[in-house]
Amino acid sequence: MSRKTCSHEEFSKLSSWLRRFRPPILFPMVTKFLHTRYRVTDLEKTLHFYREVLGLEEVSRKKSDRGSELVFLKAPGSEALIEICKYDGSGPVMVGPDLTHLAFGVEDMEAFAKHAASLGYPLSDGPHKTSSGSVLAFVDAPDGYEVELIQPAP
Repeated sequence: MSRKTCSHEEFSKLSSWLRRFRPPILFPMVTKFLHTRYRVTDLEKTLHFYREVLGLEEVSRKKSDRGSELVFLKAPGSEALIEICKYDGSGPVMVGPDLTHLAFGVEDMEAFAKHAASLGYPLSDGPHKTSSGSVLAFVDAPDGYEVELIQPAP
């Protein structure tokens, strides 16, 4: 049995015809995770936690057109941002239990725990060693947002 080949011109015509009948993309694909937002009651207390306890860097600060105070933070070695938003017009901040959390890597859980406790933020759970050898712990941010800390296995 022999194979039939087509010329470049025939291939181009066929490709053009197929492109016309390709089903449309119903859902455009995302290209990158940019940020997550946490609305807070006390902006300065929250920023103190993220900057001084966790060591995040403030990237930008602005006021939105509707009056929200927005501060964007990022962790060393990460591109994604955390948007801290204070907007009293939305009513009280209500964080549901086990609704959401952020997770950050730490090099030394014991040193981190001492540092966080010295600033008034003791670990709320852990540390616990996992079966893979990593160490997990949690600390509560202002307004009750949970932050997971992960020390990789040696």
